[in-house]
Amino acid sequence: MTVTSPALHPRATELVDEFIAWRHHLHAHPETAFEENLTSAFVADKLKSFGLGVTRGIARTGVVATLHGKKGSGKRIGLRADMDALNIHETTNLPYASKHPGKMHACGHDGHMTMLLGAAKILAENPNFAGTVDFIFQPAEENEGGGREMVNEGLFDRYPCDAVYGMHNWPGRDVGAMAMKPGPMMASYDVFEIVVEGKGCHAAMPHLGRDPITAAGQVLLALQTIVARNVNPLQSAVISPTQIFGGDTWNVIPDTATIRGTVRTFDPTIQDMIEERLATMAKSTANAFDCQARVSYQRRYPATINSEAQTGIAQAAAAKVIGLQNIDTNPEPSMASEDFAFMLNTKPGSYVWLGNGPTDGNCLLHNAAYNFNDDAIPYGVTFWIALTEEYLSA
Repeated sequence: MTVTSPALHPRATELVDEFIAWRHHLHAHPETAFEENLTSAFVADKLKSFGLGVTRGIARTGVVATLHGKKGSGKRIGLRADMDALNIHETTNLPYASKHPGKMHACGHDGHMTMLLGAAKILAENPNFAGTVDFIFQPAEENEGGGREMVNEGLFDRYPCDAVYGMHNWPGRDVGAMAMKPGPMMASYDVFEIVVEGKGCHAAMPHLGRDPITAAGQVLLALQTIVARNVNPLQSAVISPTQIFGGDTWNVIPDTATIRGTVRTFDPTIQDMIEERLATMAKSTANAFDCQARVSYQRRYPATINSEAQTGIAQAAAAKVIGLQNIDTNPEPSMASEDFAFMLNTKPGSYVWLGNGPTDGNCLLHNAAYNFNDDAIPYGVTFWIALTEEYLSA
């Protein structure tokens, strides 16, 4: 379904075919983390054609363009879109399907770039506001922390935004409907590796060795008790082992077995507790089987936490576009993660979701059959415009 009777910007509907052509081009030429060279060139060329000053090369392939309002100085807002694709082989068979085997825009970043470019084009035609807009196109959102790298390379020193906003399409919500709230929107993203070390031997004579496979199996089961018995049931956490491997053949007990996985939380105190308990549990359980465990734990992305005042401004802007009745102001947070969190750790702001339609037609995010819904483009473009005007006039 689609939101009915929205107040879409007239230029967003007039130019929608052009915007869709941009999106299809970007979809056909996906590039993964820190390799977005063709993508950033396309984005930069479009921004320059709008008459904007453009900087390239922040975090290697990042692009930032700045637009000053014609009513003079005022506040400064940052609008961010992610650029990278995923290492997935596309199965859509669309005429604009990926031309790069093994890579595809399976998360809708092609749509995110298009909507922000569309807003930049329309705002540049008549910047009838006081203040400044920075259009931030970020590389390497998937796994590699491009948001962190942009911040570390001085993004907000060079572009001192008073607030920063991000938006992600959300399959399963009506096209054009939105969701946002203060507080946690996305979970933190941690990864772990547990290497259980035993003593290899002939599989027919296990008493002569120390079996890391059996020990790893018990570690795997023990990890599931951390959330069940150490986390308050009214709070949230996920521990998901995603890899377990060891050995090379049928008749040899190996020297080692490895478990890898991810941890998701919203609360740093729970994050601290899980990191400590995971290491203790792995080592103690391995010791019970006369093995040793080496544990590596990495904190990749913090939780995405929205600021209250800035989210209120985003809700007011969205209400002007789609009506308050089409905004979910108390969405259930997602246990997925988002490196826009690094920007929100530096500047106040908000991360919002834009409905992308039913999951049966465009499948799920990170699915080989996923395709961004072009019907959402004028909604996203209009929201960015409305948010800019709302924020700079607030």
